[in-house]
Amino acid sequence: MLRSIIGAIALIVLPGLAAAQPRCNQVLAQLNGLLVDAVCFESTDLTTTNPATTPANNSIPGLPAFAFTPTTDRDVIAPSAAKRPPITKVVPGLQIQARFANDPTNQGRFLLRLPNDWNGRLVVAGASGTRSEFNGDFAWSDYVIQKGYAYASQNKGVLNLQLSTAADPLACRLNPSSPVFVRFYDNEDGQPFTRWQEFMVRAAKVARVGVKAHYRHWPRHTYAVGTSNGGYQVRRAVEIAPELFDGGVDWEGTYVDERDPNLLTDLPPAVLNWPDYVASGFSASSTAAKNFHASGYPPDIVNPGTTPTTPAASFWQNHSNSFWEVTQCQWQKRLDPTYNTYGGPPIPTVPGTATYNYYARLSESDVAENMAAFATTGKIKRPLITVAGTMDALLPIDHHARAYARRVEAQQDDHPGKGHGHAWGRWHREPAYRLYEVQNGNHIETYQDTFPQLELIMPHAQKAFDLLVRHVEQRTPLPPDQCIGRGGLILDAPAAAGKCAQLFVP
Repeated sequence: MLRSIIGAIALIVLPGLAAAQPRCNQVLAQLNGLLVDAVCFESTDLTTTNPATTPANNSIPGLPAFAFTPTTDRDVIAPSAAKRPPITKVVPGLQIQARFANDPTNQGRFLLRLPNDWNGRLVVAGASGTRSEFNGDFAWSDYVIQKGYAYASQNKGVLNLQLSTAADPLACRLNPSSPVFVRFYDNEDGQPFTRWQEFMVRAAKVARVGVKAHYRHWPRHTYAVGTSNGGYQVRRAVEIAPELFDGGVDWEGTYVDERDPNLLTDLPPAVLNWPDYVASGFSASSTAAKNFHASGYPPDIVNPGTTPTTPAASFWQNHSNSFWEVTQCQWQKRLDPTYNTYGGPPIPTVPGTATYNYYARLSESDVAENMAAFATTGKIKRPLITVAGTMDALLPIDHHARAYARRVEAQQDDHPGKGHGHAWGRWHREPAYRLYEVQNGNHIETYQDTFPQLELIMPHAQKAFDLLVRHVEQRTPLPPDQCIGRGGLILDAPAAAGKCAQLFVP
């Protein structure tokens, strides 16, 4: 893909060749010292209608397969193609792809899109999971670029993964039944999760320089957006960098706290109870299913097979196959590296992922200190909207979205002179915080293709972004916390404010 771009359009590589498009020259000259290996090109269209906008998977020479997967990454957080809103306009402008300078790991990557018809504002996006800077191309970039926003993104300073083996001490199994092991770059030396917040802030700083170089003035407003781990980045952005960001929208953000709940308290019960739930025939009345619910998980959805020989589709099974064990392993390898992940020698008494006990590990390891080092505080300094689904079976809503909302409220109630303990204070003080819950929304939008009982979150996240901008720039009050009913919208005056009464509505 990159070779086809090079053959079709002018580019500049820094440090490297001189002379190409004057506009690229102008921007890259100002970014010299901040970026390396930068490719800048004049794009006829910055939306994903143009295939040159998103590079091909494995298109960086010298990297192993799966280290750089941009076309895969943009599908991870967006609905399937038929359910995404159509792109209605062509957006010409500049696109810059690069690595961050002075990154000791040489993995931190940056993306900047500068539309010709600029509205004076900048959006900086986080990245979910261990995904690349192209992760938000469908979910966020297409939406804001068509509105005239400049768009920047980053990869949390880390590449994705590479294939490995069970003999690798840093390898994680894809799921309990899989023979495939992968090694996440996030678990290697020099990649503490504390880098996630640093690279969100760094991307904003670099993007602002690029915007100034291109348009001759700074952005009037800068907004943070992101999904999952990218939503975590948004929360940290408005907690620690109010000088850079005017507000943020976090979609299904990961809650991080050394106290429970956190991913290392949530995921082991799912891994532990899954085999018994399968053995029960996916019985909702089984002890295993009850254990899932007691651990905060939403109900399973089991759709019968379309023929006698077609197996039933289980919503939980999708998560077991793709997320639960491998995510737990990734976080445990980083935060509690002395734990014997899969049991057996040299510590036969440690049974592995299914019975990992975070509380027992507090006295055996530095896991709490490592978790605390990148925890979300709830001390927001700019307006923030969280949009989350009640059927999230990777980040259960009460342990992530609602947990963060409780943390924000506790911090605000403790702030002197801010209406301690009173509802009036929450709705009228600044900065505003809102939680919009999507009834039957879940973590992976494409799961709706198999389970039509689910609802998409992306349209509500994008609407929340527009509401945030209106709030920041026109001082329009944000709609209150609310449950967005199935097929519904965010309402200025919902019939019942607050959280959804049920996690699942058939």
